Amino acid sequence: MKIDSIAAAWAPRLLSVLRIITAFLFIAHGTQKFFSFPAPPQRAVELASLIGLAGALELVGGTLVLVGLFTRPVAFVLSGFMAVAYFMAHAPQGFWPILNRGELAILYCFVFLYLSAAGGGPWSLDRALRKAG
Repeated sequence: MKIDSIAAAWAPRLLSVLRIITAFLFIAHGTQKFFSFPAPPQRAVELASLIGLAGALELVGGTLVLVGLFTRPVAFVLSGFMAVAYFMAHAPQGFWPILNRGELAILYCFVFLYLSAAGGGPWSLDRALRKAG
């Protein structure tokens, strides 16, 4: 079996793995804000604030992406959310992402943008519901 055929066979599965791992890591930002897990946030989070909205998007949106439900629209919203987060919180600190600590926001932005185009992959509720219907 050639390496190209192995890669072609695994590419859809790895899309699902990328989605699951990204969402799992993203959810931790929301659980930190709302549940002080795995570590307490640097400051208290009020639900009716920008940080509270961010936590809700991280928790709810991340969970939906994790299970692969409404992956495309949710990932698109999360991509925009991360772009806004970058330009509000990081870009004012300087031009270079390595210096303004915005690399993670940029990476999430583009991974979610990719997922909004590619979908959740074969291991997703979107795919299971499509097959069932």
